[in-house]
Amino acid sequence: MQPTPFQQQKMEKYEIRKTTYNNTWKTDLMGATCANPLWCLFGGCCPQCASYLLRKQALYNDMSRYVCCAGQCPCSGRMKEQECPEVCLAAEVCFCFTQSVASTRWMIQDEMRIQNTQCDNCLIGCMVAMQYVACLCNIAACLSGNDEVAELAHCTDNIAQVAWCTVCACMQAQHKEQLDERDRQGHPPPPNPLQAPGVQMMPPSAYAGGPPPQGGGYPPQGYQPQQGYPQGYPQGPQQGGYPQQQQQPPQGYYPQQGGYPPQGPPQQMNRY
Repeated sequence: MQPTPFQQQKMEKYEIRKTTYNNTWKTDLMGATCANPLWCLFGGCCPQCASYLLRKQALYNDMSRYVCCAGQCPCSGRMKEQECPEVCLAAEVCFCFTQSVASTRWMIQDEMRIQNTQCDNCLIGCMVAMQYVACLCNIAACLSGNDEVAELAHCTDNIAQVAWCTVCACMQAQHKEQLDERDRQGHPPPPNPLQAPGVQMMPPSAYAGGPPPQGGGYPPQGYQPQQGYPQGYPQGPQQGGYPQQQQQPPQGYYPQQGGYPPQGPPQQMNRY
């Protein structure tokens, strides 16, 4: 079965993150609790609010950059997010909380070229595996109708939820530490992909070595190239360089008799 274009794009992004990103998180998941305990507690008690604030900070507090799930889902860009981005983000963190946290994480990794540590991958993988085990136990309990299997499924689900809440709180604290470090260093925001860039004027020196690019807005609209030489400048090419050498002495100038310097030996002056 051939993957869809969206699945192919997701796999390509995953390979890029895995092979080319060489930066590390400011703190790993194991140390996120000690690095920012208050935000870790906030992320555990009110995870939706934490996810909302972190996504907004990741967007440089510019909601014109917002796209549902950061463009990671097939529905991204089709929900009319630009009409009311704050409401759409609130709906995302409430109804798609897991995806909202993951999307913010991928945004930070793509912008700063950050790769997960082995410990981070192990914790995230165990959390996801426990969610799958809990789901399989619930399916088995529904099909069998056995009370013991239902009790096992309920217990497994509780363990998976506790693991998820714990890891998610540490993950959001990790995101907060990384975004604060980015803002402290004063990184400028990248270009907004949702807004068409305006016409940028480039100096003629930028085109040295080749013709100016086509369609780049140069020369500006309404610019009429001049024909010939500007008014007030000598017309035509000059002989002997510029400015033109004068052939006649200026008015009021009287040349010395005999020329200068005088020809022949110097004459002795009579002192008496």
